[in-house]
Amino acid sequence: MSDQPTEVLPDESSPAGGAAKRGRPRWLKPVLWTVGSIVVVLVLLVVADVVTRAVAEQRAAAEIEKNLPSSVKADVHVHIGGFSVLGQFVEGSFESVDIDAPTATVNGAPLSASVHATGVPADFSKPIQSATGVLSISQASLNKLVTIPGAKGDITLGAGHIGYDGTIDLLGLPVDYTVTATAEAAGDTVLLTPGKATVSAGSGDVNVTRLLQALTANGPFPVCAAQYLPDGVKVSDITLTPGHATVTLSASNFVMNEEFLHSKGSCS
Repeated sequence: MSDQPTEVLPDESSPAGGAAKRGRPRWLKPVLWTVGSIVVVLVLLVVADVVTRAVAEQRAAAEIEKNLPSSVKADVHVHIGGFSVLGQFVEGSFESVDIDAPTATVNGAPLSASVHATGVPADFSKPIQSATGVLSISQASLNKLVTIPGAKGDITLGAGHIGYDGTIDLLGLPVDYTVTATAEAAGDTVLLTPGKATVSAGSGDVNVTRLLQALTANGPFPVCAAQYLPDGVKVSDITLTPGHATVTLSASNFVMNEEFLHSKGSCS
C-alpha cells in the first residue's frame, strides 16, 4: 500500500475551485422581455398623448380665433384637462377645456377673458355642456364699450359701486345729478340700485332725499347686458374695484362656432 497522500483535484466547473455557479432561471428572460416591452409601450403612449394634446389645443385655439367677430382681436390659448386626451377623444368628449385670452381687444378696447368649459365634445359641431367665463375690464375700456341709458359723461368704478351722471325731471324741472349705485348681475341685465346722489351745480335747491326717492321709485334700474354678449350668455356675477370690473358669465348647451360668436342677445 502506497504511503503517498491522495491528491484532490479542484472542480473545474466552479470558479477557483469554489461552489458551482447557479444559472438564471429559464423563466426570467421572457419576464424581462415582457416588462421591457410594456414599459416601451407605456412611454410611447405617453408621448403620443402629449403630442395629441398639443395638436388638439393648437387646433382648437386656431378655430376659435378664426371664428371671432372682426371687432374682436385675441391671441387665444387652449388647455385640455383630464388624464388622457387620447382616451377622452375615443369617448367622444373632453372632461374640461380652459380658454384664455389675456390680451384681447373689443372695438379697440383692451380686456382679458378666460373660459372654463366642461363636457366639451370632440366634434366641434356638437354643443358644449356648460361654461363659465370671466371678463376683466378697466374703467377706460368699459366706457368705450358700454353705455347706461340716460347717463351723461363717463362711468366711474369704485369699491363695490358704479358712478354716473344723469338728468331727471323732478317737480317739473330738469335736475342734473351724480349718483353712485350698486350693480347686481341678473342674467340678461345688470341691475343698478342708487345709494348716494348729489345735485349738480345749477340745478337749484333740490332735496337729495326726494331725488333718491325719484330715482328708486321703480326699483333697480336695469341695463341690458345681453346686447353686448353672444346669444344665451348670462351675467352671473359682478365685482367692482376702483377703476376695474370683473364680470362672470355663464352659458350652457351651446356650439362654439362662428354663428354663436357673432350672435348678440337681447333683453325682453
